[in-house]
Amino acid sequence: MPPKRKISPPIEDHEDLRQKMTPGEELVFHLFNNHLPPDWEIYIQPHLNGLRPDFVLLSPQRGIAVFEVKDWDLNAMEYFTKEYESQYDKKKYHKLWAKKDGKEFSKQSDNPIPKVNLYKKEIFDIYCPRIQAERGQKAFSVITAGVIFPFAKNIQVKELFLPFTKKISCDYQKYHPISGKEDIESKNINDIFPEFSRKPSYFMTPELTKDLRGWLDETDFTKIQRKPFILDSHQKLLANTNRKSGYRRIKGPAGSGKSLVLAARAARLASEGKSVLVITYNITLWHYLYDLTARALQGINAPVKKSRDNICFINFHLWCKHVCYNAGLDNDYNELYKHLNLLDTDELQDKFFNTEIIPLVKKSIMHPDFSRYDAILVDEGQDYHLPWWNVLQDTCKPNGEMVLAVDKTQDIYGTAKAWTDEAMTGAGFLGRWAELKISYRLPPKIITLVQGFAKEFIPSADLPQSNQAPLDFYPCSLRWVQCESRNSKQTCVEEIKFMMRQTGKNGLANADIAIIAQTLDSGKAIVEHLAKDKIKAIHTFDDDIKIRRSQKMAFYMGDARLKATTLHSFKGWECPILILHITDAHDDKNLALIYAGLTRLKRRTEGSWLTVVCSASRLSEYGKTWPNYEEI
Repeated sequence: MPPKRKISPPIEDHEDLRQKMTPGEELVFHLFNNHLPPDWEIYIQPHLNGLRPDFVLLSPQRGIAVFEVKDWDLNAMEYFTKEYESQYDKKKYHKLWAKKDGKEFSKQSDNPIPKVNLYKKEIFDIYCPRIQAERGQKAFSVITAGVIFPFAKNIQVKELFLPFTKKISCDYQKYHPISGKEDIESKNINDIFPEFSRKPSYFMTPELTKDLRGWLDETDFTKIQRKPFILDSHQKLLANTNRKSGYRRIKGPAGSGKSLVLAARAARLASEGKSVLVITYNITLWHYLYDLTARALQGINAPVKKSRDNICFINFHLWCKHVCYNAGLDNDYNELYKHLNLLDTDELQDKFFNTEIIPLVKKSIMHPDFSRYDAILVDEGQDYHLPWWNVLQDTCKPNGEMVLAVDKTQDIYGTAKAWTDEAMTGAGFLGRWAELKISYRLPPKIITLVQGFAKEFIPSADLPQSNQAPLDFYPCSLRWVQCESRNSKQTCVEEIKFMMRQTGKNGLANADIAIIAQTLDSGKAIVEHLAKDKIKAIHTFDDDIKIRRSQKMAFYMGDARLKATTLHSFKGWECPILILHITDAHDDKNLALIYAGLTRLKRRTEGSWLTVVCSASRLSEYGKTWPNYEEI
């Protein structure tokens, strides 16, 4: 039986790709799959650290190829080039232009030639660096950079792009092939990809290509997004039913499925045409709930877009702003917010928010155009103040539904103690809390370590329980590095680079790696260290609070880069490869924050990784309980 080709994403998932292949890309894929030897791996629209080529082909012994596919009809409008002189080097260059309905406009941003050349150069310089380091500059020839126009004639394509190729060596067509319609129709793989049949190359080895696979492999997040999630019987009951009172409160430890239940409930209600508000504390978390809800809608065969339009995902503070703005009280809100930012402590800000801004929100809700919701689902309830819950009650329609989900152990703001049964009198709840006790997120090995941390530092914690049988189906690598503050950031960078060497051989991608820092300064320093090595990260560490807020709004696991954020912002998320940087363990809030970070690891049958880099001496004895402990 011939060896099976590696294709990422696999063929059986192609119908469910978020960004589906174009007709031209489909033709090219089938051509590659049917005519290339099986040692050529095919990667479709890989992220490549923020770049998105259409195809990357990889043979561990023959070479690398990157292709751009353009479905252009060159007869649909007039395409041409214009020559210009660079103001920097005074040399002559060309740009791609087009003309339609008498109007000329630049098409240079869509020009596939510079794009594919950039992909080739960055693969050589950044994403497969050991080829250059160990084999030298001549190894550049091992990378083919091709462009394919499946619906344009060969002669048209080559004449149009001649100004961009004629100044390059005579071997250009060999290493930079440009193909058209006739090549695709005749399945002429020799002209489309001349180097496909080259003999095993001195410049390529299986070991050297491991670096590149980490950038090419589809992320764990992307794979999971195509699959509906599975709920246990208790979670299904909470997701599919409502109490007679309309109010339900759910508590449970990290990874027990509180967010899954909220997402499944939101999907069920939205599919019935009801308006739903899903509201969080963290700015970053609503992206996660948004994606979970899409998966839940797939699971009940509901129309995803139509149903999701019935749901508003937002964090509480931004929701307050929107409510005031929509009521025409934007000036009042802005003045109060200016005063809020002048207060020195979190306690003073919380008090001012509750006594000044919350009343303004209540006033805004009385506006005649205010639209109430059929259901309001609150995640991270332990971070809320009771007055926030009360104002949300006023936002719900009569006989509507409200759900509150909390984990009191993750009390990083010191607000969870307010959620006592006595304090919640009048909050609408009747009867006992619904409890979720089993952690389905965490690998069994780390559950034991998390329990040990909580027993020592958070005695009142709700401890996660494992549903795992004696056989461990979820292996994980757990490492604790105790170090001095002065070298902790560089240690984080080295650990990140080590993780990057593990990804390609374990079904993960470099974009699955998350770096969680305890402070903005330490996180920013780590990201800057990575940038020097041309490793990009989506992060939330800007010095400007407005830019940082925008970064949080844009932070999501589907991004092509490494993820880097604070412990505060990553609370509620999950990831299979984590580096956790701890610098401070002196009070209860910091200990709760560290606990939240330790519980972010996501289990996988193929394995997961967590490294803690800790410069807080208080935790060194605890760190020694980890299976792999090192002091540096």
